[in-house]
Amino acid sequence: MEDKKETQPPVPPIVDQLKEYAETRFKLLKYEAIEGGTSILASIIADLVTVISMVLAFLFASVTLGFFLADILHSYWMGFGCIAVLYFLIAMFIKIFKRHLERPLINIFIQKIFKR
Repeated sequence: MEDKKETQPPVPPIVDQLKEYAETRFKLLKYEAIEGGTSILASIIADLVTVISMVLAFLFASVTLGFFLADILHSYWMGFGCIAVLYFLIAMFIKIFKRHLERPLINIFIQKIFKR
């Protein structure tokens, strides 16, 4: 009779299945987090390359336009001065309409972060 008391009852299969489910669920969450992080990182890198390319194109276009206007106006300082005034006007436009420009940019960033 003592042998029966010392032997433990077998673990029900449901406990093993629950443990396996928990481990599988944890692995799935880990893989989903890795996927989300890498997709955000890839998106940031692609956007960064695009922004750098656009800035360089804008810079070279500005210099080209400055030289073009300098040729038309027969003065380097007038040609590049016109470009400086143009950038000043653009900066003032952005400053004046800052509130109207912020909301769409915020929405774009939120959509990019939560994109699936």
